[in-house]
Amino acid sequence: MKFLKISLLLLFFAVTAYGQSSIAETLEKFNDDSVPYITVNALARTKSKIILDAREKKEFHVSHLQDALWVGYLNFDPKRVLSKIKDKDTALVVYCSVGVRSEDIAEKLVALGYTNVKNLYGGIFEWKNQGLPVFDAEGKKTHKVHAYSKQWGKLLTKGNKVYK
Repeated sequence: MKFLKISLLLLFFAVTAYGQSSIAETLEKFNDDSVPYITVNALARTKSKIILDAREKKEFHVSHLQDALWVGYLNFDPKRVLSKIKDKDTALVVYCSVGVRSEDIAEKLVALGYTNVKNLYGGIFEWKNQGLPVFDAEGKKTHKVHAYSKQWGKLLTKGNKVYK
């Protein structure tokens, strides 16, 4: 099933190179709503939570949400999460660029027994689009956001797009 979803994502990248019009449309096409969403505004107000970044390491190094822990996507390692987050009732928020990859990782966390997992609606793109801060590898505020690709980057309307 996951292979099929990844294959569909790759096909979507190829077919809709210039057709993505909104984050909402993208999430509707690719997500199953298997994990509840949390909005950017709700996350910004929430004090007690652990934020997990489900993007690739190079994306994380460009910028990430403050205090986010990198868990990756293609190289996600459940043991790494289990060793860092022992209490399976801990509030976890998973994000990626827009919320597609993070749903996959959130599903894996639920399968591991975590009971309070949410997917950030719109991911780091929506976070930055709403003018909220992101931080670089040294922990300093930055306007840079890894835009994943030129096609996906169209969904990032604020900040400086990085593609490397």
